[in-house]
Amino acid sequence: MLAVMTIAGSDSGGGAGVQADARTFAALGVFGTSIVTAISAQNTLGVLDVYNLPAEVVVAQMSAVLSDIDIRSVKTGMLATVEITEAVVDMLSQHEVPIVVDPVMAAEAGGKLVTGELKDVLARLLPEAEVVTPNIREAEAISGVAIHSLDDMKHAAYEIYALGPRSVVVTGGHLTGTDVLYDGDFELLRGKLIEGGTHGAGCTFSAAAAAFLAQGHSVSQSALMAKAFVTEAIKNSESIGSGPGVVNQVAATLDRAERYFTLLDVDAGLRTIKTINLDLIPEVGSNLAMAISRAKKPADVAAVKGRIVKVEGAITPVGCVTFGASRHMARVVLAALQYDPNMKSAMSVRCSNEVIGACRELNLVTESFDRADEPRRVRAKEWGTARAIESSVTHGAGVPDVIFDHGSIAKEPMAHILGHSAQQVAETVVKISSMLR
Repeated sequence: MLAVMTIAGSDSGGGAGVQADARTFAALGVFGTSIVTAISAQNTLGVLDVYNLPAEVVVAQMSAVLSDIDIRSVKTGMLATVEITEAVVDMLSQHEVPIVVDPVMAAEAGGKLVTGELKDVLARLLPEAEVVTPNIREAEAISGVAIHSLDDMKHAAYEIYALGPRSVVVTGGHLTGTDVLYDGDFELLRGKLIEGGTHGAGCTFSAAAAAFLAQGHSVSQSALMAKAFVTEAIKNSESIGSGPGVVNQVAATLDRAERYFTLLDVDAGLRTIKTINLDLIPEVGSNLAMAISRAKKPADVAAVKGRIVKVEGAITPVGCVTFGASRHMARVVLAALQYDPNMKSAMSVRCSNEVIGACRELNLVTESFDRADEPRRVRAKEWGTARAIESSVTHGAGVPDVIFDHGSIAKEPMAHILGHSAQQVAETVVKISSMLR
């Protein structure tokens, strides 16, 4: 595994600094080593205090790592004093390794992280940098250029480039969302402002760029991929305190892993229901669906692509299990998730008085809606599921285990069995089946 290094401060709140860098490295498949330059007492509301480590302690950490591990790239973050910066530069000058400089000045939530003038801190480091990645505020402080437009970003990048780095990326997260790369020529890394927490975004971008450089990509490619990575991390940000949300570097990785296990869960559920009473399968067919934890759209919900039907006396899934296979079932599950993040699965079965009676005998919470009350031009199952859940929650029963309707003209009576997983739902359906005559 390729090894990289971060030289940065520790964020006690865990959102930025070496903590954010370590999560980024892990998510991108490189081994992260960490050199701590300062210990900050901070949370999502801001920096309360900072203790800068002695320069010799920083050097000792670097010496220990560099003497043993083949470091392929380095990212620097919080280098709070001239003394620490000079010590870092002295060590790195003995090793030919690309350096990404994140010129950290302050925490996203507020609070100064640099002692003395930023230019003094960076004067020796920038000429060693493969790329420096200031945000708008940092670029203004380094270049002296007030930034209000894309042209101002270009001007600032040009001025910072004159200080010695081989390339500059001025990130546009505080302006338009478009970044400016300058390495003697300008390149625009197009983007747009997105909703989400941004605490740790700068650290994540620079750490990702370092990871991609270690993997052999160019500065331009690394910056583009780092931008895409941090965009997803912001979209998936988490609110863990009272201040700005924290970017989530591992959400996309966890989602990919969960998709695999979700497919396995639905497959297991399909095997479980193979022997249920055939009368539970509606004439229009059934389906079994399950969403990933962070589901927001039908493509985040897995189901049988061609429904579950009765074929010659057997329960038969027609088609494979895949994500986005059933918008109908996805709407049911997504509606339930709005009220309970653990209610991730549902199966449709034929509704009858006997089926509902069996559900109640099993002490399942049931709730219904009337198709006659359905507004025009709405998604029926989404509306009906939400209406039934709201009624159940209002009466203190929480999200129901079963939501049913008695149908209407050309609409077959239907019940949806809800649960935390496809396997749990399938087992509930088997219990219901066993009680039918």
